Amino acid sequence: MNKDILQGKRRELKGLVKEQWGKLTDDDLDRIEGHVGRLVGLLQQRYGYAKEKAEQEYKRVMKQWFGTGGSLYMGQ
Repeated sequence: MNKDILQGKRRELKGLVKEQWGKLTDDDLDRIEGHVGRLVGLLQQRYGYAKEKAEQEYKRVMKQWFGTGGSLYMGQ
């Protein structure tokens, strides 16, 4: 996969995350840099979720979008 395709996929995923969790800003998503743990932490901060709830939300959305059950590697 070339660099342009990867950048396009990253933008697509960023858009999907913003669509799902609108309280996250572009700056938040830039800081996450694809790390699941950082995303879970931001979901806890912005939405007041407990860690378990944030992890469940992440897994639910990944399963919905990608059918992975939350196992999509995002640079953990």
